Amino acid sequence: MGGKQDENEAYGKPAKYDPSFRGPIKNRSCTDVICCILFFLFILGYIVVGIVAWVYGDPRQVLYPRNSTGAYCGMGENKDKPYVLYFNIFSCILSANIIMAAQNSLQCPTPQVCVSSCPEEPWAVGMNQYSMTVGEVFKGNRSFCLPGVPQNMTVLESLQQELCPRFLLPSTPALGRCFPLPNVNYTLPDLPGINNNSVSQGISGLLDSINARDITVKIFEDFARSWYWILLALGVALVLSLLFILLLRLVAGPLVLVLILGVLAVLAYGIYHCWEQYRVLRDKGASIHQLGFTTNLSAYQSVQETWLAALIVLAVIEGILLILLIFLRQRIRIAIALLQEASKAVGQMMSTLFYPLVTFVLLVICIAYWAMTALYLATSGQPQYVYRVANESAPGCENVPVNASCDPMAQPTNYSCPGLMCVFQGYTSTGLAQRSLFNLQIYGVLGLFWTLNWVLALGQCVLAGAFASFYWAFHKPRDIPTFPLSAAFIRTLRYHTGSLAFGALILSLVQIARIILEYIDHKLRDAQNPLARCIMCCFKCCLWCLEKFIKFLNRNAYIMIAIYGKNFCVSAKNAFMLLMRNVVRVVVLDKVTDLLLFFGKLLVVGGVGVLSFFFFSGRIKGLGKDFENPHLNYYWLPIMTSIVGAYVIATGFFSVFSMCVDTLFLCFLEDLERHDGSLDRPYYMPKSLLKILGKKNEAPPGNKKRKK
Repeated sequence: MGGKQDENEAYGKPAKYDPSFRGPIKNRSCTDVICCILFFLFILGYIVVGIVAWVYGDPRQVLYPRNSTGAYCGMGENKDKPYVLYFNIFSCILSANIIMAAQNSLQCPTPQVCVSSCPEEPWAVGMNQYSMTVGEVFKGNRSFCLPGVPQNMTVLESLQQELCPRFLLPSTPALGRCFPLPNVNYTLPDLPGINNNSVSQGISGLLDSINARDITVKIFEDFARSWYWILLALGVALVLSLLFILLLRLVAGPLVLVLILGVLAVLAYGIYHCWEQYRVLRDKGASIHQLGFTTNLSAYQSVQETWLAALIVLAVIEGILLILLIFLRQRIRIAIALLQEASKAVGQMMSTLFYPLVTFVLLVICIAYWAMTALYLATSGQPQYVYRVANESAPGCENVPVNASCDPMAQPTNYSCPGLMCVFQGYTSTGLAQRSLFNLQIYGVLGLFWTLNWVLALGQCVLAGAFASFYWAFHKPRDIPTFPLSAAFIRTLRYHTGSLAFGALILSLVQIARIILEYIDHKLRDAQNPLARCIMCCFKCCLWCLEKFIKFLNRNAYIMIAIYGKNFCVSAKNAFMLLMRNVVRVVVLDKVTDLLLFFGKLLVVGGVGVLSFFFFSGRIKGLGKDFENPHLNYYWLPIMTSIVGAYVIATGFFSVFSMCVDTLFLCFLEDLERHDGSLDRPYYMPKSLLKILGKKNEAPPGNKKRKK
């Protein structure tokens, strides 16, 4: 007996009866104040980072191309001219390699002008056109001169000053820039090192180097054309999730039994199928001895030993499940009763079904703030303009300060150099924000993880407080508070912001460590050292297990915080000890709940995925003009977005039911330890659980028919 007592006390002593306890404690104090202060200081710093990014950032440089003066094409006065035309695209190829040109935002030492469309036919200025005027030569589909060029200027003078292009090549727009078509033969200007082969190779390499960015533009285009249909698909996912939860409120028990029987039936059919295949191959005499060893795995499907092994494995699994169902039937009945009670709790507090919308909005705000801050930080810097000249050895260009800073809006400097221009070079990489760019981005990543995990922790603690008030109401629904969800929300924010931040910080650090490890593994993937890869795999597995354990511990700690109002460490310890004293019940309830919610997610995500596939792929006909599927570059993109969104929505709504089950389960375990069914210490659990456990509450004298 002493050994058994010591073993039980290894996980703490059972909770003692407290006559003043009537559910979530209302008279509580602030917990983990130091962590709360650190969290608020971090949020203030996060806001400062956002302000710095807003002041110094300019996201237009990744959305719109620029001409020579730094003006953006496709907006403002160039709204109708979304493309950039390079006067001499070969200067980009000859001055630097293709990759460097792409990394420098495709800025080339040649005039660039915003145009409404790219040239379609090859053309070059003829010798007989030098004496003609600009208005006579550059007109119609060849009007590609810089803005403000006098129409009566001679063509020769405009070419010397690089105000108009010497030649045009058939081009295609890519990322808002006109690039000559590769693998096309046309007459080229007389330039050293330039021929059809070099042009084809150079342009092909340039297009390949920006292919990823071009795909990004196409993705944005697809989202712009299909966003309202994606929202409709997400609305369908929301409705399906609500219907499934309402279904659980009505038939939670039968549905669990059907799912369990369904799993057994699938295994039974697998056993039957394996037996049929084995019998047929056995009669044919197909044996593995005839096949021998082969690397063609599909060949093993035609031998009887393969199906016999599969038959044995499935039969063993089926037998183990049946044995578990027989010996754990009592605990499965308790799990089903808790699921039914959770359904009643959700039915009594329907507002909890919509709390995931609050969590979703807060998560969107956190992600959007981080994304905008990261984008502005990545595009921070002031525009730089420098002097450029096509031919530095030309008469009058000897004293020109090439690459010196200039102001494009100032009056032209009195230089006699032909073709001298003040052109946009790029954005500065100096300054406080630019020097600290990497550190600010790291700060933003930590802010993203910490705020996301804090929002999720807030939702768990608020729902736990609401559902705990349901369980600890002795007379339901009379004793349930009027506004349990709002009361739990205010109570959590007022007293336990620091505790939530503490748990969220621990989880965030582990998640960031996993990301760093994944990055290192990606960089070292080419290494062929088996020992290093094995060690890296072990580290990744350990961190994955640690993250899962911390999520489990945090979740139950938040439930205890919502009920008793103690700090994070004490609540985590008490929750862990309580669960370890009832570890078998924990496993059974967890697996039954997982099976139920997996079926729900499969229903919602599968339904939305199939519907999205048939619509966006154009397989649904006859819906009318208003319901035609949009023309997309990648029709799978909205399908995947709808599926991911449906999964997120289903996870959010089912998390309410899961949180309700976990909260009621901890309350049920506390109820068993605190009370004994006497008049002074009656059980709070429902009659269904009392009946399963063979317990009952004593009726007061003179009222034998008293109901709990």
